[in-house]
Amino acid sequence: MDIDVRGPRFGAAVTTVVLAAVLITGSAWLLAWQVLAFALGAAGGVARAPYGWLFRKAVRPRLGPPTEFEAPEPPQFAQAVGLVFAAVGLIGYTAGPQWLGLAATGCALAAAFLNAAFGYCLGCEMYLVARRVAVRAK
Repeated sequence: MDIDVRGPRFGAAVTTVVLAAVLITGSAWLLAWQVLAFALGAAGGVARAPYGWLFRKAVRPRLGPPTEFEAPEPPQFAQAVGLVFAAVGLIGYTAGPQWLGLAATGCALAAAFLNAAFGYCLGCEMYLVARRVAVRAK
């Protein structure tokens, strides 16, 4: 079942704020929360992620009906990519080196910001490229 394109973009906006707060405060706990949010989105899809739930319950009812839909697989893959970067960032913040935490979190922040501000999902594009490569390899 296709999903409302506004949901993942809302999630990316919340993620942008969370990751910016991590970079400003250096909070490993806040980054751990984001790792959990990414893990839930990667495992169950963006609709089952915390920010997807917040979108469905608090934001979508205040908006008009959706006019655009997308397949759930590319955003779910993007959550997995975000999970990898956030997990590496968490390792950097908790076990060191600190620069690893900053760099990985910064990369995740950049990707989330691109989606939130411009609707360009890097993880979704990676998914599409991987699918094309897999089809050609057959």
